[in-house]
Amino acid sequence: MAHSLSAKKRIRQALKRRARNRARKEVLKVQVKTYLTALGSGDLGKAEAELRNVTSRLDKVAAKRTIHKNAASRKRSRLTRRLNALRSAKSGAGTKAATA
Repeated sequence: MAHSLSAKKRIRQALKRRARNRARKEVLKVQVKTYLTALGSGDLGKAEAELRNVTSRLDKVAAKRTIHKNAASRKRSRLTRRLNALRSAKSGAGTKAATA
């Protein structure tokens, strides 16, 4: 147990900071899940819109240093690659149908 006033204040600050960071991460997880659901449904328009939302949220969370900026960049890159893979699969299926 902390005895000095400064140590007690640090405990209070840490609790607030932890709650704030957990809330930010939770919102981020929900947005990523929404994006992945849109991706799974195959709706490119909705998936693109959700990717913009997720990218924006990742940047905001990284700016507040809740997650590292490189971790945010890595997640953004991986999510974008999944959208691009869906795009290429859709365009590949469209050209196969036209040639058949």
